[in-house]
Amino acid sequence: MKQVVSILLLLFSIASFGQIIHKRKLAMLGSPFEITVVAKDTVQGNEYIDLAVNEVKRIENLISDWIPTTQVSEINKNAGIKEVKVDEEVFDLLQRSVKISKLTNGAFDISYASMDKIWKFDGSMKEMPTDESIKKSVEKIGYKNIIFDEKEKTVFLKLQGMKLGLGGIGQGYIADKVKALLQSKGCKSGLVNVSGDINTWGKQPDGKLWTVGIVNPMNKNKVFATFPLEDSAVETSGSYEKYVTFNGIRYSHIIDPRTGYPATGIVSVSVFAKQTEIADALATGIFVLGIEVGIDLVNQMKGIQCIIVDDKGKIHTSKGIDIKKYNTTKK
Repeated sequence: MKQVVSILLLLFSIASFGQIIHKRKLAMLGSPFEITVVAKDTVQGNEYIDLAVNEVKRIENLISDWIPTTQVSEINKNAGIKEVKVDEEVFDLLQRSVKISKLTNGAFDISYASMDKIWKFDGSMKEMPTDESIKKSVEKIGYKNIIFDEKEKTVFLKLQGMKLGLGGIGQGYIADKVKALLQSKGCKSGLVNVSGDINTWGKQPDGKLWTVGIVNPMNKNKVFATFPLEDSAVETSGSYEKYVTFNGIRYSHIIDPRTGYPATGIVSVSVFAKQTEIADALATGIFVLGIEVGIDLVNQMKGIQCIIVDDKGKIHTSKGIDIKKYNTTKK
């Protein structure tokens, strides 16, 4: 499960050109949720935000694996038993998730929820799990055991005990859906932030683009770069608050679903893309793949960029980002 961190929104209360910025902060999906819209007045602003909140609840009641009545929970209950028919929306999301698993060679895998929880990141863990227990913990993980029936729109998990969890892609998907809904209802500009999964559209009332600041993981009070977002998304995942150290090696709470071992060497990954869904999933995958492989993957993908901060504080970027252009620190 990823921990989403280290993005600051650089927003200002602006009222100009007959429009206002209206925003609301809530706790949804077990995480902070913030929606910001540009509207003619607070009444219209509240209407847009109410639509957004209802959309979040609608999708949560389809894909959450914590709510026992959702379609994803139904798939999990019937693992190794039978196929489960799902809505096309859920079917398509799960298929796209598996495509990202293939793209990342399994570094991102929605069946990670099948993992035995043998790693503890609450300070209670005094020694590493054994190699045997680590290997056993991931026995039921494997996106290749998720079977789709295109015609019947059914999903089947081949192994009993398998479980899907959309924590690494679901929030990004929700951010995209909220954006699409509000645009369809006439909201020409806004920003949705689902626990660090950020998607934007339009401009602020003063004509400026929405801007995000990427926080230095080694100094959370310091923004090392600010980026304008033009009808695009960004997601940052980090591990600098949840980790354990054994024999001088820092083990992230983000675990490689292929091996059962935590990712090492990286403290944060920020991915820029047109869709939050892809940014969300890739951030998790890159964390597991590591700096060199992760950046190489991004460099082969059109419209995707990333920033990686390693555990020494060094910043690595894909070829599409000139960090000096957006650096906020004094040279």
